Amino acid sequence: MFSLITSVCAMMPQQGGAGGAGGGSMVMTLVMFGGIILIMYFLMIRPQQKKQKEHVKMLESLRKGDKVITSSGIHGTITDIDGAVYTLQIADNVKVNFEKAAITAKK
Repeated sequence: MFSLITSVCAMMPQQGGAGGAGGGSMVMTLVMFGGIILIMYFLMIRPQQKKQKEHVKMLESLRKGDKVITSSGIHGTITDIDGAVYTLQIADNVKVNFEKAAITAKK
């Protein structure tokens, strides 16, 4: 382990003198961190926000008679809407109440 650290330190350029070149490396480090944050935003955060907006839009467009899939994988048809509670018919004479947030997809 010690030999690895010493070999890495030997390859690093030495800063000498009055410290005039030290500011350049700090700016480069900040630019690199900024780049990493931008990459994370565009690859992780922004697509998740877009997906969440589409899901909310889909939930707002649900009406009676729509066929849906719940988060537990149950397929059914909406028969009644009472605020945030949806009644789904999953078989003949079988109706189940689900919260609005439990509906994940529209068929």
